[in-house]
Amino acid sequence: MKVSKSKIKNIIFLIVIGLLIVPQTRRPIQILLHKGLALFSPSTINESEQITVTNYDWKLKDENDVVLNFEETKERVVLINFWATWCPPCIAEMSSMQELYNDYKNKIEFIFVSSETHAVINQFLMDNNYTFNVYNPITNYPEAFNITSIPRTFLIDKKGNIVIDKNGSANWNSDMVRKTIDGLLK
Repeated sequence: MKVSKSKIKNIIFLIVIGLLIVPQTRRPIQILLHKGLALFSPSTINESEQITVTNYDWKLKDENDVVLNFEETKERVVLINFWATWCPPCIAEMSSMQELYNDYKNKIEFIFVSSETHAVINQFLMDNNYTFNVYNPITNYPEAFNITSIPRTFLIDKKGNIVIDKNGSANWNSDMVRKTIDGLLK
């Protein structure tokens, strides 16, 4: 019995759809697809189109209830990442975030923000050998961020200008991001 190419394609299509419907296989497949998309660097915003953060009235707390006042980051280069442990695009970009964090943690301010409990966050960090600190918001973030989906990441220069505003997963350990940060640090 000979099977036509169209039947083979239909069978493969149905298998893929089936894998995406089953919860145990859906998440790993989604993460894999987003890792493919996360191969690309985020792009910088033209200077004339950059938004400036003017309101620094934002408070966050870490797992030890230590409060971070966003005001303390003024005149520093800051990378802010809004994410969640259940979010496939967030998970896809985390390894590149960790690599960037490893090299720049003493040079710029990293603020990873999640609304999940620290028990859930810490388990995720431990399972994946991530070492960055994660904060829960205490007050609302500044209007300049306007978060409508995650992951959402901002790179802010020393003057408060949003140099990178990226929705979705990206390669944060790229040469372009590193050159941009190095330029902002000068």
